[in-house]
Amino acid sequence: MQPTNNQTQKIVEYLRKNMKKGYKLDGLYYALMKQGYSRTSINHALEIIKKQRVQEKREPEKPKITYESYENIGTKEPEKPKKSFFKKLFRK
Repeated sequence: MQPTNNQTQKIVEYLRKNMKKGYKLDGLYYALMKQGYSRTSINHALEIIKKQRVQEKREPEKPKITYESYENIGTKEPEKPKKSFFKKLFRK
């Protein structure tokens, strides 16, 4: 027996609203069970949500790589190598 369309739509809206708030599907499933909804109606609504999420899922945008040129790279004085901790400690 399929759940009524109106009931399924209410569950789908409930799931969408609470998923946007950051709740996980497992927690929402048990919350709906405690509210008295049947497993079949909840599962039907979850199938609808999952199908919609797959359709909406897009490939994330890749970050754009920018290149900057530095002028006078060779004119900068080379850094002196730092003395190690032990050489400073035991000064030879």
